[in-house]
Amino acid sequence: MKKWIDTDSFREILDSILRNRSRSILTGFGVFWGVFMLMLLTGGSQGFKELLNKNFEGFAQNTCIAFANETSKPYKGFMKGRIWDMTYDDVDRLKAFMPELETVSPTVSLWNQEVARGEYSYSSGVIRGSRADYYNIETPRIKYGRFLNEADLAQERKVCVLGKKVYNTLFPEGGDPCGQRVRISGTYYSVIGVDWRDRGGISVNGSADELVTIPLTVAVKAYNLGNNIQLLAFTAKPGFTMSDLTPRVREILARAHYFDPTDEQALFLLNTQLIFGIVDNLFKGINFLVWLIGLGTLLAGVIGVSNIMMVSVKERTTEIGIRRAIGATPRQILGQIISESIVLTLVAGMGGIVLSVLILAGVEAGMTEDGILKAAFQVPFGTAVLAASLLTVLGVVAGLMPASRAMQIKPVDAMRDE
Repeated sequence: MKKWIDTDSFREILDSILRNRSRSILTGFGVFWGVFMLMLLTGGSQGFKELLNKNFEGFAQNTCIAFANETSKPYKGFMKGRIWDMTYDDVDRLKAFMPELETVSPTVSLWNQEVARGEYSYSSGVIRGSRADYYNIETPRIKYGRFLNEADLAQERKVCVLGKKVYNTLFPEGGDPCGQRVRISGTYYSVIGVDWRDRGGISVNGSADELVTIPLTVAVKAYNLGNNIQLLAFTAKPGFTMSDLTPRVREILARAHYFDPTDEQALFLLNTQLIFGIVDNLFKGINFLVWLIGLGTLLAGVIGVSNIMMVSVKERTTEIGIRRAIGATPRQILGQIISESIVLTLVAGMGGIVLSVLILAGVEAGMTEDGILKAAFQVPFGTAVLAASLLTVLGVVAGLMPASRAMQIKPVDAMRDE
């Protein structure tokens, strides 16, 4: 059984491409540009998606943050514009009446508090009182030490977890600060951890890098906050979606605090599931446009390859006729033309992939901070393999019509044209 292309045929393909190098370069540029744009846009889209997701770093995707607001509707004799507050009883209500909720965690905060250590001070710190289970709502990126635990709350320990910006200000020399003491509003707290998250797009009770987290039980007594809570965060158990549960949450709290359950202003609910859904749908649309633009440009390049191959076949009519006369089979002629198209398409396409990967690697190199990569601006391996496979198929398609024309050339007609 004869090979589709032998070594001599492959040399002929390369000789043909090199003899017409200017035409080959012009032909391959369309394919090169199409693949380059497709890979560059795909890798860029992936990187920007990761950057956007960094803004929501740490937040559970099936989470809701609730806080009380001024009512906008009258209800059962109460005028609109009434101010109400959530209490710790609401935590017990939601746990009792909504077993679908996994974590229900209250928090309180105080803004613009001075945090000091020796001669260093940070004047705009946000003191947040939390429970240990708040870790399930907004997971910190602990660089040193640990987060709060149940013993910290039960024993009312004066401990704290510092945000990145606060840590850098109070400990400019760096190193592990755990065990050292900082002063917050005249009271000393022992540092047990450092949260290394940056300022994010979602700021719940202040930016992550400016937070100083202390046990909720300590915050309530130290600042005389009473029974009122500012925020109530909760997550849904697996199998339940927060969008289905929030109407019942609103109804339970409305019944307890006497406001209209349809008054969306009275109880503000920040549903992170909806936010993550919007981001995913946005990038699905972006990826569709990326592939549409890239494939359109690529197909235009392949059509150019086909047209140039048609011209090449016409110019080589005599050569092809002589080869037919000395015994070349139609299959050999077909194989050479299609293989020439495939080689031209693959070489141009691989050049586009390599250049796009190099540019994305340069962008990625500039997206590191403290040795940590912020986002991966790279082409997924599967996408590159898919592009190479697609180039091979398109190379075959681009060479079919020119190869068909070459097979129709008769030796006698070729000699007559000569």
